[in-house]
Amino acid sequence: MRSLCFVRCMKTLWDPAQTYRLLRVANLHRSACHMQHKKVMEDNKPWALFSKEGENSYLEEFTDIMKQHFNIICLKDFHQNSQLYGPKIQAIFVWWSLPPTEPSFLRLLPSLKVVSNGGVGIDHLDVPYINSLGVKVTNTPGVVSDATADIAMALLLGSARKIVQGHQIATYKKTTHVPLDLMGVEVTGSTLGIIGMGHIGCKIAQRAKGFDMKILYHNRNRRSSEDEQAAGASYCANMDDLLHESDFVVLSVNLTPETTSLISHRELSLMKPTATLVNISRGLVVDQDALVKALQSGTICAAALDVTHPEPLPRDHPLLHLPNVLITPHVGTNTHNTTRKMVQRMVDNAVAAVNGQSIPNEVKPK
Repeated sequence: MRSLCFVRCMKTLWDPAQTYRLLRVANLHRSACHMQHKKVMEDNKPWALFSKEGENSYLEEFTDIMKQHFNIICLKDFHQNSQLYGPKIQAIFVWWSLPPTEPSFLRLLPSLKVVSNGGVGIDHLDVPYINSLGVKVTNTPGVVSDATADIAMALLLGSARKIVQGHQIATYKKTTHVPLDLMGVEVTGSTLGIIGMGHIGCKIAQRAKGFDMKILYHNRNRRSSEDEQAAGASYCANMDDLLHESDFVVLSVNLTPETTSLISHRELSLMKPTATLVNISRGLVVDQDALVKALQSGTICAAALDVTHPEPLPRDHPLLHLPNVLITPHVGTNTHNTTRKMVQRMVDNAVAAVNGQSIPNEVKPK
């Protein structure tokens, strides 16, 4: 009898259907434990606010970086229940000036510890006021320099060699011959003037060396002799001298009260009539009305702009319709690699601020 019972028990244990049910129960138990653990982990993450995901904002691959350390909520969902989420938010990830940081909005976030900005420029942030709330401000210098320097050289080359016009002729359905009068400007051996010799300015100089350009620079403070030698650049204490001598003038400054309308009628009149102005800084650094007049009158040859004011320009703005202007829509940092680095740096800064640690890239009032 014992042997018979043993056999029956073994048959029951090894019955395929029974085995399947036991395994399924075990898997469901493990899954439930995992979900519970995940929920506990998410509950322990601090909350962060960002603009939105998708077109004209963060791609999903970049918000995934945020989700590793934060519970994130987009601005639209936040506004639907600001009373619930407001007290939870400890970090704001600012991209293209969103979410907003004006006082009326910040008052909704009593637990806020950091405003983490994507990019170097912080002219859209009132740093002293934000700091007065006990909130840190951070940015992402360094990681944007290569991509921004690349766009500066791309604009310079594209304008000088009339790349857009050439493309239009090559693809026009009625083109029957190659035009011999599409003449550009020689870049190799020309003189480049860089106004603003920070990290990005130095990167531009490094690229210009490859074209055997003579490089001049003007900066608030003169760089060390080692920096000048590495960049192959000569210092112009007087910006007027740089404007007078350069074939290409690249603007690479931060927007401050001192640099607003840095280039206006007088400065443009000092440039060569064959010169090109390249702006990768901020639109307000250039007096755009003065620029339009200079381009229309032949005071300068051309302009290549990655930034304007506003962005985008009104569709009837004269800059959009001048043949000697090349404009890109503020895409200086728009590469997957650079954007990924920017978001990672934003997250690293925010994590440090939330945890009360030393912040890698804190911005302080000057």
